[in-house]
Amino acid sequence: MSNRFDSTRHRCANDEPARVGAALFIISDDENFSMAPACPLAMQKDGHAMHTLPTTEHELAAWLRLSTAPGLRPGALRALLNAFGLPHAILEQPFALLAAATDEASARAALTVPGADFAPYLDAVLAWRELEGNHIVTLDDPVYPPALLTMPDPPALLYVKGRLDLLHAKGVAVVGSRSATPQGVEDAERFSRALSRAGLVVVSGLALGIDGAAHRGALSERGSTIAVIGTGADLVYPAAHQPLARQIAAAGAIISEWPLGTPARAANFPQRNRLIAGLVGGVLVVEAAMRSGSLITARLANEMGRDVFALPGSIHAPLSRGCHRMLKQGAKLVETPDEILEELGFAAPPKGAGTAAMLWNGIPPAPFSVHGEATPAGASGASLGTSAALAQPKAATAATQSESALGPDAEALLAALGHAPATLEILAARTDMGDSTLQSTLLQLELAGHLTVLPGGRFARASHA
Repeated sequence: MSNRFDSTRHRCANDEPARVGAALFIISDDENFSMAPACPLAMQKDGHAMHTLPTTEHELAAWLRLSTAPGLRPGALRALLNAFGLPHAILEQPFALLAAATDEASARAALTVPGADFAPYLDAVLAWRELEGNHIVTLDDPVYPPALLTMPDPPALLYVKGRLDLLHAKGVAVVGSRSATPQGVEDAERFSRALSRAGLVVVSGLALGIDGAAHRGALSERGSTIAVIGTGADLVYPAAHQPLARQIAAAGAIISEWPLGTPARAANFPQRNRLIAGLVGGVLVVEAAMRSGSLITARLANEMGRDVFALPGSIHAPLSRGCHRMLKQGAKLVETPDEILEELGFAAPPKGAGTAAMLWNGIPPAPFSVHGEATPAGASGASLGTSAALAQPKAATAATQSESALGPDAEALLAALGHAPATLEILAARTDMGDSTLQSTLLQLELAGHLTVLPGGRFARASHA
């Protein structure tokens, strides 16, 4: 039987325009949301509208039954699809044949009769799919992201809100800490803006901090952005990113492999990170602590043969330590977006020049060699472990205690300074302080020993090490 699941074809409707209609935004207290159609370019590829394959209720039920079957891993399901074809054909096979194609546990999971809640869930998915801008993309669909087909265990089914053409575009992931510094947020937005301007799609995870900054930067240019989420596609997490999620669904795309209604669970996010790594040709880590989820994304990307980049930072900054660890293990140090574009074979466009998203060519990038690998655990932005905290110098502890005695303006300015030198103009923009207040507060911090004035009119935190 022929294998339908390695195809990178796309179905075009030459005589049917992209679906565009009036906006519909529904945000409820439980964070459920329904998005509007995308912009007029939302579903364009090669000048034609992109659509998912028409799927009957019976066919969709078979896909949902297998994709949600407890104990049936994506890799095993792909093996069954390769062996028997479409899901309804798998469900018609005897246990012995399924077990021979995979293993007994997978065969048992595939043939498990769904519970009483399956029929209502099918109805909910059918209703969700009918909303403008919502799509169910199955593994046999030519719209399915070709980059994910290079993975050994791609999800059998994706819930997508927004632009289908972005699923076939070349992308770069920009990830990092949820507890980002002001400098980290600025760097993430600046790099993402430049990458998007060059025609790359910026992929991230819709989390607070670096992820949000990456999405915002990319939305301002033509490459746009994809948010890969760890909840159902009908939920927004965190709730503070509801406005950002609206923007992404209208001008970019939101992707989830989780069933509708799936809440945010810690165990979901490493699997989400696997999809982020699979969708792109490279991953840029902007800020990361030693126990950061973004390091998981970088490790998975390396294992898939993707390029891994990291921004260096101050040796005194906790959120630089994860990046420095990656650099020691072979990640590429970058200081400008042009270095990433050059590494991926892109030329930086003239400033102000727009370009459509570049299509994925189906060829995985050359793997980058790493000597040793980080195996982080825990959520992004987590604090350092106890042993690291105990190793901090007493002077640094004393400095932290004295910082707590500062006035509100001084505390705000010190927080805005972060761990990288900044000019007066940058600090004024970050704090919205008046000139006289800013100058007097800088003098107060300098006299208190918290601030150092550097050549070129720059300011930096004083080192207490």
